[in-house]
Amino acid sequence: MIEMKNVSKAFNRLNAVENVDLSIERGSIYGLIGSNGAGKTTLIKLLAGIYLQDRGSVTIDGEPVYENLSLKERMFYIPDQPYFLPQYNTKQMAQFYKSIYPTWNEERFQTLVAWFELDIKKKIHTFSKGWQRQAAFILALSTKPDILILDEPMDGLDPVVRKKVKNILIQDVADRKMTILISSHNLRELEDICDHIGIIHKGKILIEKELDELKSDVHKVQVAYKNEVPKQLLNKLSVLHTEKRGSVLLCIIRGREEEITELICKSNPVIFDLLPLTLEEIFIYEMGDIGYAIENIIVE
Repeated sequence: MIEMKNVSKAFNRLNAVENVDLSIERGSIYGLIGSNGAGKTTLIKLLAGIYLQDRGSVTIDGEPVYENLSLKERMFYIPDQPYFLPQYNTKQMAQFYKSIYPTWNEERFQTLVAWFELDIKKKIHTFSKGWQRQAAFILALSTKPDILILDEPMDGLDPVVRKKVKNILIQDVADRKMTILISSHNLRELEDICDHIGIIHKGKILIEKELDELKSDVHKVQVAYKNEVPKQLLNKLSVLHTEKRGSVLLCIIRGREEEITELICKSNPVIFDLLPLTLEEIFIYEMGDIGYAIENIIVE
């Protein structure tokens, strides 16, 4: 298990991460969301053991991460701009990682190279952004890490390659109980792959829940009545948002589906539909009180 307890980190007296508690179970795919400057990258680098926290503890299976070589041999971190040694090609980078990762699997490396059709003799700095990202994934997955930390991992990848990468990640989680932390602005991407979601704003974790639990807590409802919408009904419901569309009222309501359905049915509506909500919509309505931050989180 990955754990952060009461973790804070400041740069030049500016709190990048403040009193953060976070836990990620083995075999989980955890999505971290936040606006620019919210503290995502700092939190990731603390978990990767690149930064040392000012306060609190950052542990994996009870062991501190910072300067722990045996733990770092079990994890791989791909930053938002993957780094490669200057003038190296993918084959040379593979030799480098083979020398420092005891779990390096040459057979898997060759399989992934063939699958992605990557020219391993071409210098990586000459690749496009998307090809560099593919090279980073091939190298990372060839080390067969227990923990994979990804910052904007799909940026620059075309839809076909994105699907390939997602399939491999999901397969590794299923087969080896690999744990993944993904930081991204793209909520649609996270919805496809993550089972847990955390949102960070101004250095603090605001929400941390299972994705299914998030979706079961907020509902989109459309109702219509012969006359006016009963005011007592809206008072009984936890309504986050309402929008009139002709004679139909669209509502975003927080609560249990069964209770919402029971209350609305008792009010004898002419029309009543429960509609699915996307992860993007859930965050818009749940976190609407922080305005600007949500505008930066959402990818149109």
